[in-house]
Amino acid sequence: MRRTDLARMIDHTLLGPTASAEGVGVLCQEAKRYGFASVCVNPCHTSLACDLLKETQVKVCVVIGFPHGMTTSEVKAFEAQKAIAVGADELDMVLNIAALKEGDYVTVLNDIKGVCAASEKAPRPILVKVILETALLDEDEKVAGAILAKAGGADFVKTSTGFGPGGATVEDVALLRQTVGETMGVKAAGGIRDYETALAMIEAGATRIGASRSVAILEGAAE
Repeated sequence: MRRTDLARMIDHTLLGPTASAEGVGVLCQEAKRYGFASVCVNPCHTSLACDLLKETQVKVCVVIGFPHGMTTSEVKAFEAQKAIAVGADELDMVLNIAALKEGDYVTVLNDIKGVCAASEKAPRPILVKVILETALLDEDEKVAGAILAKAGGADFVKTSTGFGPGGATVEDVALLRQTVGETMGVKAAGGIRDYETALAMIEAGATRIGASRSVAILEGAAE
């Protein structure tokens, strides 16, 4: 895969608890230089990223309910509204993992619907990606989470936060793609640090890659 094509599939990410304004500045400069699909940042950095990337093609993706997904549906919806109001183009929300594992699908669906409703009221298109944290789920739970993400109106299902016990796997990406079909995006994130791994995820069905080592990934791609 050509470097430019791969770059347009990557969400260049900085989400750690010590992520600084300076770090976000570097992130945005790299995103502009390499032509990444988006930068993925914490809510407190939404305004900064939007300012740094205005008049570029790089989108600003903001995480919601991150990283554990344990805030209430109302809080997630409010967080989504605030991020959109500041200028976010995409939202990566963590569903309520415990509720999913307990079979409380109503709570999970309400979480997703609340964020998607906020996106639908926006004056511009907003993508919503639902993070499952697949390393904490068995196969049936992964399938259920993906089905609920689709039913709730999300645009993507995403494997991982990058802060759980494990990241994306080829098997999980393939399972999610099989579950949601071809009309929905699949984002592989967590532990993707080189070109070979990124390519394997894409071949398994991923249409977006989330990574903090995005530049290193591109170094392995063809010009």
